[in-house]
Amino acid sequence: MRTFFKVFVVLILCLFAWLAWSFKQPAKIPVVAAEALPADFIWGVSSSAYQSEGGEVDSNWSRWNASQPTQDRYGKAIDFRHRYREDVALARDLGVNTFRLGINWARIEPNKGQIDQAELAYYDDLILAIKQAGMKPLVTLDHFVYPGWIADQGGWVNPQTVNDFLNYTNLIVGRYQADVDLWITFNEAAFGVGGEKNIRQLNWTDTGHVRDNIAAAHRQAYDLIHRLDNHATVTSNIYWMGDRFGSGAINGLLDWTFFDSVADKCDVIAVDYYAADIPKVMRAGVETHWNWPVDPAGLYRALKILQTRYPNKPLLIAEIGMSTQDGAPRTDGTKREDMIRDTVYWTQRAKADGVNVIGYMVWSLTDNFEWGSYTPRFGLYTVNALKDPDLKRIPTAAVPAYKEVIRNHGVGADYRPVLPQ
Repeated sequence: MRTFFKVFVVLILCLFAWLAWSFKQPAKIPVVAAEALPADFIWGVSSSAYQSEGGEVDSNWSRWNASQPTQDRYGKAIDFRHRYREDVALARDLGVNTFRLGINWARIEPNKGQIDQAELAYYDDLILAIKQAGMKPLVTLDHFVYPGWIADQGGWVNPQTVNDFLNYTNLIVGRYQADVDLWITFNEAAFGVGGEKNIRQLNWTDTGHVRDNIAAAHRQAYDLIHRLDNHATVTSNIYWMGDRFGSGAINGLLDWTFFDSVADKCDVIAVDYYAADIPKVMRAGVETHWNWPVDPAGLYRALKILQTRYPNKPLLIAEIGMSTQDGAPRTDGTKREDMIRDTVYWTQRAKADGVNVIGYMVWSLTDNFEWGSYTPRFGLYTVNALKDPDLKRIPTAAVPAYKEVIRNHGVGADYRPVLPQ
């Protein structure tokens, strides 16, 4: 017992030492002139099907939302399902060359083996509209949402879901392989595992099955997509959770264990970065998206860490953004246009310092349904989904800022970040 107590005390002391080290400010990165990004750099906007389309179909998330009386009702979302041509035109006017969309499996296959041809026709037209606007479509196959019948069979706990996902993947990629060469199998897979655990109230054993089954589904989907189109680029994406815990140890708790098991089946490493690392969030004592401290320089650190961990893989910033509360100015004074210019600056710096970063995609083109709430606003164009029956797309000051950096292949050599490191 005495030995156990000594070991326990040592572990507690180590924990406190680790926490104290974690909360230290990282060394500042020298601020120098940024070099222009190459002409073939990917500039884009990102979206997901469920968060923007509207019109409820039976899915794991529609059931969850219906069971939560304190959440906003999904309703029409921002009605992308019927306004996609308008939004594609807005993206085109920004000057982006890539439009990330999601396909909602629950729309395509509402019952097992039953394919909804009308919904396929909608995605046909959406992808065609993107291409006709001069942009490449990047398609996400799974953005946390799956059909209700998959939920009924146990979701990702059930290994049968792997086979069902592969059948769906074969249908979608087989249909669009001539039009789409950029694919994300699973959005933020580790977060998806966490979502499954919470929504389905899984024990740790079943949570492990979810993780293993999603990893198996990605690996097999990667091979399937390359059999259908050997020129395709296929990946999954990491949600970045901080930069100073032993070269990303927080990511180790969430994403490294998953991503290391599938990295050999990723043609690029895609990362979602929302500008606040965990120690800064904890120091600020905040719990809401719109109060998360913005940390543009942390993007540079994240890219350097990812390049070191996956040295032979190009890096794609698949999502980057910041939230406001119902579109109101942030209490810390941070503006989305400054966040964009600063994070583009640090992307340029990483590129100049040898990181093979190939693209930057803003989340998101418009405000959307943020998994139970319309309060967090991430859009370049703001939309009041709860109070504006016309769902007008109103440009924010970030629109001209993003247009300018795209047009100029980044910020100019005389630009210096305005947000602190």
